[in-house]
Amino acid sequence: LVLELNQVIIPTYGTVPDQQNLHTPEWADFDGKPDSLFFSDGQRRIDFVLVYEDESKKMARKRSDRKKQKRKRQAYESKLITNGLQLEATRSVLDEKLVFVKVHAPWEVLCTYAEVMHIKLPLQPNDLKTRDSTFNWFSRLFSVDENIIKPEQEFFTAPFQKEHLSNFYIQDKDTFFNPATRSRIVHFILSRVEYTTKNNVKKFGINKLLDAGIYKAAFPLHDSSFRHLSTDPDCPSERYLLYREWAHPKNIFKLQPLDFIRKYYGEKIGIYFAWLGFYTNMLIVAAVVGVGCFLYGCLRKDDCTWSQEVCDPNIGGNIIMCPQCDKVCTYWNLTITCESSKKLCIFDSFGTLVFAVFMGIWVTLFLEFWKRRQAELEYEWDTVEYLEQEEQVRPEYEARCTHVVMNEITQQEEHVPYTACGKCIRMTFCTSAVFFWILLIIASVIGIIVYRLSVFLVFSSTLSQHVNGTEAIRKYLTPQTATSVTASLISFIVIMVLNVIYEKVAILITDFELPRTQTEYENSLTTKMFLFQFVNYYSSCFYIAFFKGKFVGYPGNPVYWLGKYRNEECDPGGCLLELTTQLAIIVGGKAIWNNIQEVLLPWVKNLIGRYCAAARSEKVVPRWEQDYHLQPIGKLGLFYEYLEMVIQFGFVTLFVASFPLAPLLALINNMLEIRLDAWKLTTQFRRMVPQKAQDIGAWQPIMQGIAILAVITNAMIIAFTSDMIPRLVYYWSFSVPPYGSHSSHTMKGYINSTLSIFNTSDFKSASKPFSPWNQTTCRQVYRDLRYPPGHQHQYEHNIYYWHVIAAKLAFIIVMEHVIYFVKFIISYVIPDVSQKTKSKVKREKYLTQKLLHENDLKVVKKTMGKIANKIIKGVDSTFFPKAE
Repeated sequence: LVLELNQVIIPTYGTVPDQQNLHTPEWADFDGKPDSLFFSDGQRRIDFVLVYEDESKKMARKRSDRKKQKRKRQAYESKLITNGLQLEATRSVLDEKLVFVKVHAPWEVLCTYAEVMHIKLPLQPNDLKTRDSTFNWFSRLFSVDENIIKPEQEFFTAPFQKEHLSNFYIQDKDTFFNPATRSRIVHFILSRVEYTTKNNVKKFGINKLLDAGIYKAAFPLHDSSFRHLSTDPDCPSERYLLYREWAHPKNIFKLQPLDFIRKYYGEKIGIYFAWLGFYTNMLIVAAVVGVGCFLYGCLRKDDCTWSQEVCDPNIGGNIIMCPQCDKVCTYWNLTITCESSKKLCIFDSFGTLVFAVFMGIWVTLFLEFWKRRQAELEYEWDTVEYLEQEEQVRPEYEARCTHVVMNEITQQEEHVPYTACGKCIRMTFCTSAVFFWILLIIASVIGIIVYRLSVFLVFSSTLSQHVNGTEAIRKYLTPQTATSVTASLISFIVIMVLNVIYEKVAILITDFELPRTQTEYENSLTTKMFLFQFVNYYSSCFYIAFFKGKFVGYPGNPVYWLGKYRNEECDPGGCLLELTTQLAIIVGGKAIWNNIQEVLLPWVKNLIGRYCAAARSEKVVPRWEQDYHLQPIGKLGLFYEYLEMVIQFGFVTLFVASFPLAPLLALINNMLEIRLDAWKLTTQFRRMVPQKAQDIGAWQPIMQGIAILAVITNAMIIAFTSDMIPRLVYYWSFSVPPYGSHSSHTMKGYINSTLSIFNTSDFKSASKPFSPWNQTTCRQVYRDLRYPPGHQHQYEHNIYYWHVIAAKLAFIIVMEHVIYFVKFIISYVIPDVSQKTKSKVKREKYLTQKLLHENDLKVVKKTMGKIANKIIKGVDSTFFPKAE
């Protein structure tokens, strides 16, 4: 249907028209009004701006190339004029090579394409009464001043139809289509107008012209400067108001003016900031509970019996640990880990278990309440039936529609870009490419693991020699710490390098897939990028949490990687503290890197551009030229903002059992992120082309998948990474008879009973340390719970080990079943769409049917009534004589 309508409105494709028949833009000089948003006549509004470099003044290219470019550009502009758009060209004030082509869409063009695009427009003001919530008084304290940014009037809307023009709420033709809608319609036309045909292949659309360098930029205008109000009294200066009441740092604790953001930037930008604001508000509860659990761990730190035993010179000081690597490593004293054991008591406490269960429930509440909020925005912003009615086919897809197939539903022929076999080949190739890159990430992770194994030998042999006699340094700079920190830094650098490479690969793969609509394109790209980022960011954390120190053997029979590198061991307290370190480095480094990349670089580029422009001229610069010198937004738009937040969401939920302060850090970051993203959009970037969006797209199911996985990962972190389960088993079973010697349940003796004994005479020659040792035994580093030497089952797992394994498995099963059951109950109890929103949708459908079809029914009834009267009269004249 869209293709048929386009063929009616857009002329048939053909070769470049003859130069004599080309329509050319009007030429006008700049009128000296820097804030003007109109043509030189002051009547026609500028809906879009195209920028090109005058071909006659280009010196870099060959003359023949310049002529080709000029012909294509002139043909394109001629087609735009043929399609009803009005163009006016003005030469740059600062650079005489540049020409700005201003585009205006008249009323007839707007009406025609609004119907083609199924754009919803106002029918009548919303007459449903809204009840004020009991919390409204509280939210008003943080809301934007309504005297500055007035609330948008609510309307019932319907897809626009020219034949029902009188039924729509038109008070002024100039304001019926707001600037965002006008720009969207014009961009739709610009994306589909052809400029040449080569080898029977249609070349069309502004995107191809931009890629070819024929045009340098294409963008809608900001309505004013962000620093001051527009000099035009009729201009609302919405950009200035957005900066003052939204993007400025002073508004960090204020609620966002979402309706105003949507009005200026479109629904796609609006839904992102609505989601980010909602996520940030929900993080407040998680952060409060997380800080409470952290403080609980700090307060109970001094009561941590097992840490006291590690630090006690009479207990930990008498426990000699076995070397952690072959030959070069030496025996060491358990008290070296005193400081790390104290830190571990803060994070490895009962409060962590409570917080992990809470976060499993919190994430469900967040997703369910967001669905309700999203449903409200879908109605308020007229995107309820957007995907079915309004979304158009991508121009790149239309250009490749060369194959004819039969539609099973309509039984009519339609054009598609590939056959079923061709689609299978494309999908197979794309899937294989994605898996190849994921395997490449896994290979890099294995490389970092090998680095950890090999460099640990170096640190073990050098740190002890260089820091002898410096006890303060030895407490903190252990071989494990040095290895963990350097490996985390290298992992972060590898992650960032692979991100840059894979971004380009993912775009190429998605372009090759050729999705039909922009939503399908973005969802496909989102899935690929997230799969890659998931492995890239989380693989090292999964390794530390679930693999490191789990398969190490024992000193007399260690496990080797690749037959050469001895597997890593954790500290006596486990790998939980190392996982916390890894998370802090990756999350902190990622936040700093993203802020530099997203904010600092555009600011520096614009600063240099303004400095160069000021050095060249002190002239008054028009609005279109000011906007041209801002940074382009990029083809992927808000993709990286979503990706950054969803990766953070993963860190907050997947590994929160190891770091209860993660929600607090995320909350602080997000409060800044909202204002930084707003500042970036309003001050550093050109205005984006307003786009419709029904929801947050593929990010919603991705977050739901993370929420399900988070329950399992946190249960496994508590069971296998932390030391909570072994401590509980010891407290309730092995501290008292028949296994223990204490008369009551206690944690005393825990360290001594859980570090297995090894006879130094049982070392193999390949792993026996060089340094001499006068004692006969040492202790295993990790709690492996084995029988001592001399036992009939020496070095085999003892009964305590099997009790702990059974307790861990039972804990995982119970915890995940309880949380999943609660998640199911919450999902069932909280409907996705509130009753209030359902009523509004039904009311709008009723009004649409009544207003748009009532007149037609009246006409039909009137016509049928006349026919019926004639028939009745005819019947009366026939039958009445017989009756007599």
